[in-house]
Amino acid sequence: MTSTAAAVPQPGRTKAFLRLVMIEHSVFALPFAYIAALTAMFQADRSVRWWTLLLVTVCMVGLRTFAMAANRIIDREIDARNPRTAGRELVTGAVSVKSAWTGAGIALAIFLGAAALLNPLCLALAPVAVIPMVVYPYGKRFTDYPHAILGLAQAMGPVGAWIAVTGQWSWDAVILGLAVGVWIGGFDLIFACQDVQADRAHGVKSVPARFGIPAALYGARAAHAVTMALLVWYALATDAGLFLWLGLAIVAVAFLYEHTIVKPHDLSRLNRAFFTVNGFIGIALFVCALLDLLVRGLTV
Repeated sequence: MTSTAAAVPQPGRTKAFLRLVMIEHSVFALPFAYIAALTAMFQADRSVRWWTLLLVTVCMVGLRTFAMAANRIIDREIDARNPRTAGRELVTGAVSVKSAWTGAGIALAIFLGAAALLNPLCLALAPVAVIPMVVYPYGKRFTDYPHAILGLAQAMGPVGAWIAVTGQWSWDAVILGLAVGVWIGGFDLIFACQDVQADRAHGVKSVPARFGIPAALYGARAAHAVTMALLVWYALATDAGLFLWLGLAIVAVAFLYEHTIVKPHDLSRLNRAFFTVNGFIGIALFVCALLDLLVRGLTV
């Protein structure tokens, strides 16, 4: 173990692994999976199926945990060269590579097991959902657009949640999935701006590293404009009521705020934009969507 690692307090293995995968970041994608699942339940028989909702939660958290662990393992050498990420658990030794792979394997097994309990189509498509999760960390080595791979990976959540309920493909879910993917790809453009110098120094590819911070922020604005258009399309496609439209108005205001506080020459509030605002967007839209479905007759 290095002297740097020795200086870092060694938490319990489980706690350190949860820090490694940043389990709290499930707040970004999980609300949209719930929106898809509950809308599918509403369209089917207007009744919440709690067991299915629990399995959707297990699938989402399991797959995301696997993806984050794999990301950290694959990127550990890149992380070690970046001052912002040099304190991550695999770099400092708080979590060993073996432990990380063990945790990733357990999370993957949980995901596949929950998918098997849902329906045959979920199990058949589960491996497809895993592929972009593994490809994404390698993306920054061969393309300037790894953010698009991340968006594709995240877009699968709502689609999978809908299939979990119905056992069938849904284009409405695809619209919501695309909205989520473009949204997350957009705020990943913002997040990547803080690593421009390190990425350029070490040959890590990204839109900010290739085209500069102003271009990345303009790209994020465009992505979030497309996100709003897709969310409006989803609301129209699912005959949404007043509360979901109210939620979309809240999301639009949040996007405007997010892009107001992050500027090319001032990234001091980037974390507020990335964590606080985007976390708020997911939760706010879910609450509004749930209220909308309850008012329209969803029974719990």
